[in-house]
Amino acid sequence: MTFSGSIPNYDGEGLVNLIAELEHRLTGVSQAPRLSPEIAARIPETSTYVLVVFDGLGDAQLDHPAAADLRRSRVAGLDSPFPSTTTVALSTIATGLPASQHGLIGYQLYLDDLDTVVNTIRWTTPWGDPVEYDTAALLPTPNLWERLSAAGAEPISVQPAHFHGSALSNALYRGARFEPIHSIDESIEAAVQLASSASRLILVYLPHVDFAAHVGGQDTAEYVEALRTVSWAWETMAHQMPPGATMLGTADHGHIDFPDARRVEVPKRLHDDRTLYGDVRVVFVKGDGAAMARELPATWIPIAEARHWWGPEPWHPDVEARLPDGLLVADDDYVILPKHSNGKLVGNHGGVHPAERRIPLLVAS
Repeated sequence: MTFSGSIPNYDGEGLVNLIAELEHRLTGVSQAPRLSPEIAARIPETSTYVLVVFDGLGDAQLDHPAAADLRRSRVAGLDSPFPSTTTVALSTIATGLPASQHGLIGYQLYLDDLDTVVNTIRWTTPWGDPVEYDTAALLPTPNLWERLSAAGAEPISVQPAHFHGSALSNALYRGARFEPIHSIDESIEAAVQLASSASRLILVYLPHVDFAAHVGGQDTAEYVEALRTVSWAWETMAHQMPPGATMLGTADHGHIDFPDARRVEVPKRLHDDRTLYGDVRVVFVKGDGAAMARELPATWIPIAEARHWWGPEPWHPDVEARLPDGLLVADDDYVILPKHSNGKLVGNHGGVHPAERRIPLLVAS
């Protein structure tokens, strides 16, 4: 094998366990194992929690000088669920379950009832046609927000206003109060004000780092500015957080930069008789992936050897039909681009390398 990394931890040191810990504190029960006692002890017990999700801010990225304030708040590292991508991780937050149990197993997801692949951020086909789908019914019921509400705790999602009513938001935030914002200043103000009431879980989503990392990579002025922006937001919220509330920070995944020469397109002939989906760091293949691995900088892993990557049983009832025949795992220094992929992105993620899998746990003091 020419890729490095390991399968995510789902037993006490993963994103799913952080959500289980918060759910247990607010309701007395959880759907997944809680954080390990050692990590849980670093989170103060309060009646309200503010969870800041920094899209695209891997644990290793805290070593950047512009992230020094965030680094000082770090108390542990966690694992993002597999695959290390936004919609999978946010679905884990929304349900308190690993992908094996919530069913959204990849960024590009094969839906057997439609017999097509869909982009789970935009809810389009890979070539851009809109997909009609009841996304509000995609994830299991009750989800985290519904369970919190039933137990008397109020779930609130602080999100960019243009996300409201989107197909993805309908999937992720069913049952949560949606608090629309138009700027990072409004995010700060909303988080601080909402945290003044007891028995709440407030999710604050900050997309800045992910966008800059994707477009230009981590050596650009735009990336540095994104780090400075979210660091400032974190410090400002921390200083204004009311008593009785604990503010935590984490991410959905990290990022790795790939130069042009390391972004390899899948030849047209290798698409024949195959369905390709998943992500550019780990391509899901329905069909003969072993032959692809012989021609591409990647390793073929049959599904029988990879099922546990998505998490433990019991499996979501729709997962079996959505699974590929195997995984085409790109070498550490490469991305594999099926047709309709965006080959212009410098920063990518989705695999099991520590830089994309490991995410931080921050606690404001």
